[in-house]
Amino acid sequence: MKLPLVSGVDGSEGSLRAVDWAVDEAALRGVPLRLVYASGWERYEGAAPALRLGRPPERAPADSIVGTAVEQARRRHPDVDVSAEVTPEDAVTALLREGCHAEALITGERGRGGLTGLLLGSVSPAVAARALCPVIVVRGDRVGIAGAHGRILVGIGAPARGGAAVRFAFSEAEARGCDLDAVHAWRCPSHDPADHPRTADEPHLYWKERAATVIDEAVAESVRDHPAVRLHSAAVEGTAAKVLVQRSAAADLIVVGAHRRRGHLGLQLGRVGHTLLHHADCPVAVVPLGAVPGETPTSLPEL
Repeated sequence: MKLPLVSGVDGSEGSLRAVDWAVDEAALRGVPLRLVYASGWERYEGAAPALRLGRPPERAPADSIVGTAVEQARRRHPDVDVSAEVTPEDAVTALLREGCHAEALITGERGRGGLTGLLLGSVSPAVAARALCPVIVVRGDRVGIAGAHGRILVGIGAPARGGAAVRFAFSEAEARGCDLDAVHAWRCPSHDPADHPRTADEPHLYWKERAATVIDEAVAESVRDHPAVRLHSAAVEGTAAKVLVQRSAAADLIVVGAHRRRGHLGLQLGRVGHTLLHHADCPVAVVPLGAVPGETPTSLPEL
């Protein structure tokens, strides 16, 4: 049985954009789509005798929100198996639980309410930092969200820590039949130790070649596994956050990894991940390193 994609819904414009993106992705992968709305309505059951006579008043708008999202998804891709659930949990807890049995979690950039970026400011980063499966935040401009560039971007860190993100990016590029850009940002230290063969006036050549080697080592296994993917490697001088944000303008999806740090609970997105979630011009996929979708953990990720 194929694991589903799971998309959080809350009735906002951002979450409905995420539903469109999610059902397109489900159709591409040939997997089911599960829509989840975390309402909290059951906590009010029993608060007043009248509530036991029928559905709590909070349940009616929840059912309407979910019904609208399901109808939209089925209308867009009738062949995709779409299911939905209203859960009494808070959004972060509900999505983290769903992520234990999902191919990926998909959220919108903004939630309901008058505050711009409400969901991004609360649910999306928390889920992206702690989920046991990849989390995709649907944000950016219209062209990037629509997948019109025909290009995926993956940020390459240290080879030993980027395997899961690289594999995810190659799989996406192969499924979409699009190009894949593997980018590693580098900077020449202000005080170069000069312990390399380059002359003192050309230290940047050493660091650029070193960055290119990092990319080659990081993608080597995936290149063998996905020979049809058209790969473009780029070692770019600058900070990783700035380089990836700039290049996201020409991408349909940017993929980065998150890793566990000793002494910290959950996954740590780091500065690059946080910057992309707020400023990328296309959807952002945060891939936990070493996570196995569908594997039930002994406990939920720490909140």
